[in-house]
Amino acid sequence: MNFYSNGKLLITGEYVVLDGAKALATPTKYGQSLTVKPINVPELIWKSFDYRDIIWYQRAFQLSSFNAVASRADDVSQTLHNLLVEAKRLNPEFLSGNTGFEVQTTLSFPQDWGLGSSSTLINNIALWANVSPYTLLWNAFKGSGYDIACAKHNASIVYEVHQQQPKVTEVDFSPTFSNQLYFVHLNKKQNSRNAIENYNTRKGTIANEIKVINAITSEITTSKSLVDFELLLKEHEQIIGGIIQEKPVQERLFADYFGQTKSLGAWGGDFILATGNDDTKGYFEAKGYETVIPFHKMILS
Repeated sequence: MNFYSNGKLLITGEYVVLDGAKALATPTKYGQSLTVKPINVPELIWKSFDYRDIIWYQRAFQLSSFNAVASRADDVSQTLHNLLVEAKRLNPEFLSGNTGFEVQTTLSFPQDWGLGSSSTLINNIALWANVSPYTLLWNAFKGSGYDIACAKHNASIVYEVHQQQPKVTEVDFSPTFSNQLYFVHLNKKQNSRNAIENYNTRKGTIANEIKVINAITSEITTSKSLVDFELLLKEHEQIIGGIIQEKPVQERLFADYFGQTKSLGAWGGDFILATGNDDTKGYFEAKGYETVIPFHKMILS
């Protein structure tokens, strides 16, 4: 059995998507695969490979309890245990026999890129167990679920969720100026769970802000002008910055940049979006940010 899920980028609506705002999200050309093969031992032999095809994690789990066999406690094993237990709770027929399996996961992107190593894993396990990936996510972790939607869709989406009822609308997000859009990695991975906790602590009454973000999401999705697009990005940054009480990334790191930048997802790490030109790559590389990916090489369309 083979399963595959797309990675993700959240273009608009970061943080406020948790409170029902409409968010523009895009699946990426990068993702994660999961392959399952039966074996004669009543265990799950789990092997995780990185994008270089190097094993970074390997454990055996008891088939009956999903506890790691003869292993010290570690975060990855605990996460897998929790996901497998919840998947079986949702579908008691999942792994109900005595047949063991060798499970292999393979990422096609570096783990610190923040493109969804967790969400792609959750969606793949949900596909294997024949359960709802949204329910598996919300029962085992937290989050809006937009990353699960990207894992399942091969086109850009507008995503919104109310009382754990997701609404996904596929959209054509292919700006005429996409050759002037770049994704720049900030050389560190942001902890989404901590960012969500900080957001929930700092946000006040944001009903008006959500209305504006909804409008920006709609306008960005259909924007025909790079100038208008940049103004929308800047306005979005100012609104979210006000809510979470942080300065936008352009003010903090790239005040002298000739284009417009925008944080994607939790602020402070992972990728940002930058408008620019042929000089963009050189600008960011000179500042120590060497991962600069053009729009067409990142976005699945």
